[in-house]
Amino acid sequence: MKTSYEEIVSSPVHEILKKASEECLTPSKENKERILFIGIDVQQDFMNDGALGVPGAMEDVERMTRFLYESMDKITDIAVSLDTHTPHQIFHPCWWEDRDGRHPDPYTVITLADLNAGKWRALTDEKASREYVEHLEQEAKKSLCIWPYHCLEGTAGAAMEERFARMVYFHSVAKKSRPKRIQKGQDPLSEMYGIIRPEYDTKGYKNQEFLDQLAMFDRIFVVGEAKSHCVLESVRQILEHYESRPEVTEKIYILEDCMSSIPGFEDVTEQTLENFVKKYHIQRVRSTDPIE
Repeated sequence: MKTSYEEIVSSPVHEILKKASEECLTPSKENKERILFIGIDVQQDFMNDGALGVPGAMEDVERMTRFLYESMDKITDIAVSLDTHTPHQIFHPCWWEDRDGRHPDPYTVITLADLNAGKWRALTDEKASREYVEHLEQEAKKSLCIWPYHCLEGTAGAAMEERFARMVYFHSVAKKSRPKRIQKGQDPLSEMYGIIRPEYDTKGYKNQEFLDQLAMFDRIFVVGEAKSHCVLESVRQILEHYESRPEVTEKIYILEDCMSSIPGFEDVTEQTLENFVKKYHIQRVRSTDPIE
């Protein structure tokens, strides 16, 4: 690499992309081993001081971008997911109100029992909102959590973290490889933590195209925020889809030091990942482990 890491993350974008075009890296389509790097929701609102900040996220980005830099010629493709919302969605405060007309505070948990007791009511789509909470509890074994307004479309918080974006675009030009963009979370009546499907919806949406592409890679590296939610659910959905194909699940590498959990969810996340290792034989590695 002729361009330094520091240049890529700090120089004007038009300058670094000109330098990327001058790099003499192997075009991605000519790499013998196909390696996919998946960056899940590496967005400004999930950084330490963002609207839904994850403690440690900024340090995670430092490590993941250095991993990308050091592995630039070996990584053939990059996929990024972008959480994309509007204020009026079922997991945001303005969707609900209590008996006194007050909206719930962020991190309030709304259960079916709360709805039955009249503690909360949806201001729009009341029947569908109740159905969502009911199915979420019965099928996903989860409760609806109200999140701070975050990743609102068109705002700075929805953008990729800048160092990460620069590294993704540098790779795109230097390796002649177009990034795969996965926009998620736009359905007003469903949460969508994972990149494959919503927590529950009546249409049965599944990102089948991306699932099919995964099987074509020799190794798949996963990073992102938050480890306890969007990363964990994305990995779970991929593993469940390929449950009968260990030749695919064994290709998945979790970069442990490039993701952090929302406080309070660390233990259950750790246990779930350990279960994934035992059942699906995924790999848990660190960004300092070289790609051989």
